[in-house]
Amino acid sequence: MRREVIILKSPDEIEVMRASSRIVAEALLILKERIAPGVSTIDLERIAEGEIKKRKARPAFKGYKGYPFCLCTSVNDQVVHGMPSKRALKEGDILSIDCGVLYDGFYGDAAFTSPVGSVGEDARRLMEVTEKSLDLAIAAAVVGGRLHDISHAVQSTVEAAGFSVVRDFVGHGIGRELHEPPQLPNFGEPGTGTRLKPGMVLAIEPMINAGGHEIKILDDGWTAVTKDGSLSAHFEHTVAVTQKGPYVLSRI
Repeated sequence: MRREVIILKSPDEIEVMRASSRIVAEALLILKERIAPGVSTIDLERIAEGEIKKRKARPAFKGYKGYPFCLCTSVNDQVVHGMPSKRALKEGDILSIDCGVLYDGFYGDAAFTSPVGSVGEDARRLMEVTEKSLDLAIAAAVVGGRLHDISHAVQSTVEAAGFSVVRDFVGHGIGRELHEPPQLPNFGEPGTGTRLKPGMVLAIEPMINAGGHEIKILDDGWTAVTKDGSLSAHFEHTVAVTQKGPYVLSRI
């Protein structure tokens, strides 16, 4: 079996990825401010495309394996890959937005989940725990550690809170390709997996369900939803492993 090759990035390449990821971060910040009851996800799609093009970057998702949009917009029980539409957001919804760009030959990728207006305590707690799991996963992305230390940080955090980790989708390496080795699951045993080295760049992205971990794909061939109809949250950052510690490229 052919061993997957993890491509290490030079410090200069990491800085280009920082520029790419910053474009994603800036677009997501603008979108976050526009989320409100009555706004449609296609409205957010149009804003995102304009902001990305204004910054001389190219939307990473549009055209990827035939996907027709710049954003993935996943509402409530939609886990990932929700497609923008004229559907108007409602008070109490939660919305996950995933965005990627290609800039100067390198990709950046990030996601967040936001309340739409005022949301219930269960939804708020799901989002808080998912974001916390991402922060702890990032903290585990250190030279000399193991890949599944990152995975375990997510799993242990969310399962302790009574939530479940989606098994069907994983984080990934990123660089000149949107998806590169290694695959990065959000579950695993600490002390296992590939040794973390300087120059690895990872898209760390917990996808967490309030109920069971099982998902299904809708008839559009893209949208993944929770099988039991429970809420799902998704947060993501592009992170470089460096001698100085984790370097979050997609944070403003």
